[in-house]
Amino acid sequence: MAEKLFLEVVTPQKAIVSEEVESVVAPGSEGEFGVLKGHTTFLTSLKIGTLQYKDAKGKERYLFINGGFAEVLPDKVTILAESAERRQDIDVGRATKAKERAEKRLAEKREDTDLVRAEAALRRAVHRLKIK
Repeated sequence: MAEKLFLEVVTPQKAIVSEEVESVVAPGSEGEFGVLKGHTTFLTSLKIGTLQYKDAKGKERYLFINGGFAEVLPDKVTILAESAERRQDIDVGRATKAKERAEKRLAEKREDTDLVRAEAALRRAVHRLKIK
């Protein structure tokens, strides 16, 4: 049986996850990283993506993460996310509409379109749909 570490995922609104887990894989700003119990301590920023972890029973779990920071300690991973959603909480219809709106804005190439914002909206929608 794998040794456990503690995972906390917190947003400004609420705690999303607070439980013992076997492993964590997160979307670091410099690339995806994995953590097992006993990992070296580090701090990193996160990008939009999927946080994947194995719960204490070995079941794979997925969260959408909208950027933030991760602190890794030998026995604990803390994720401070701008926003996060559990797989079961993702509204597929809403994410699909957001993706379509962002794609339309980017395709129109209007001068008054905030391209950075439209690209970020598209990335968020795509990641939500990918894990659903």
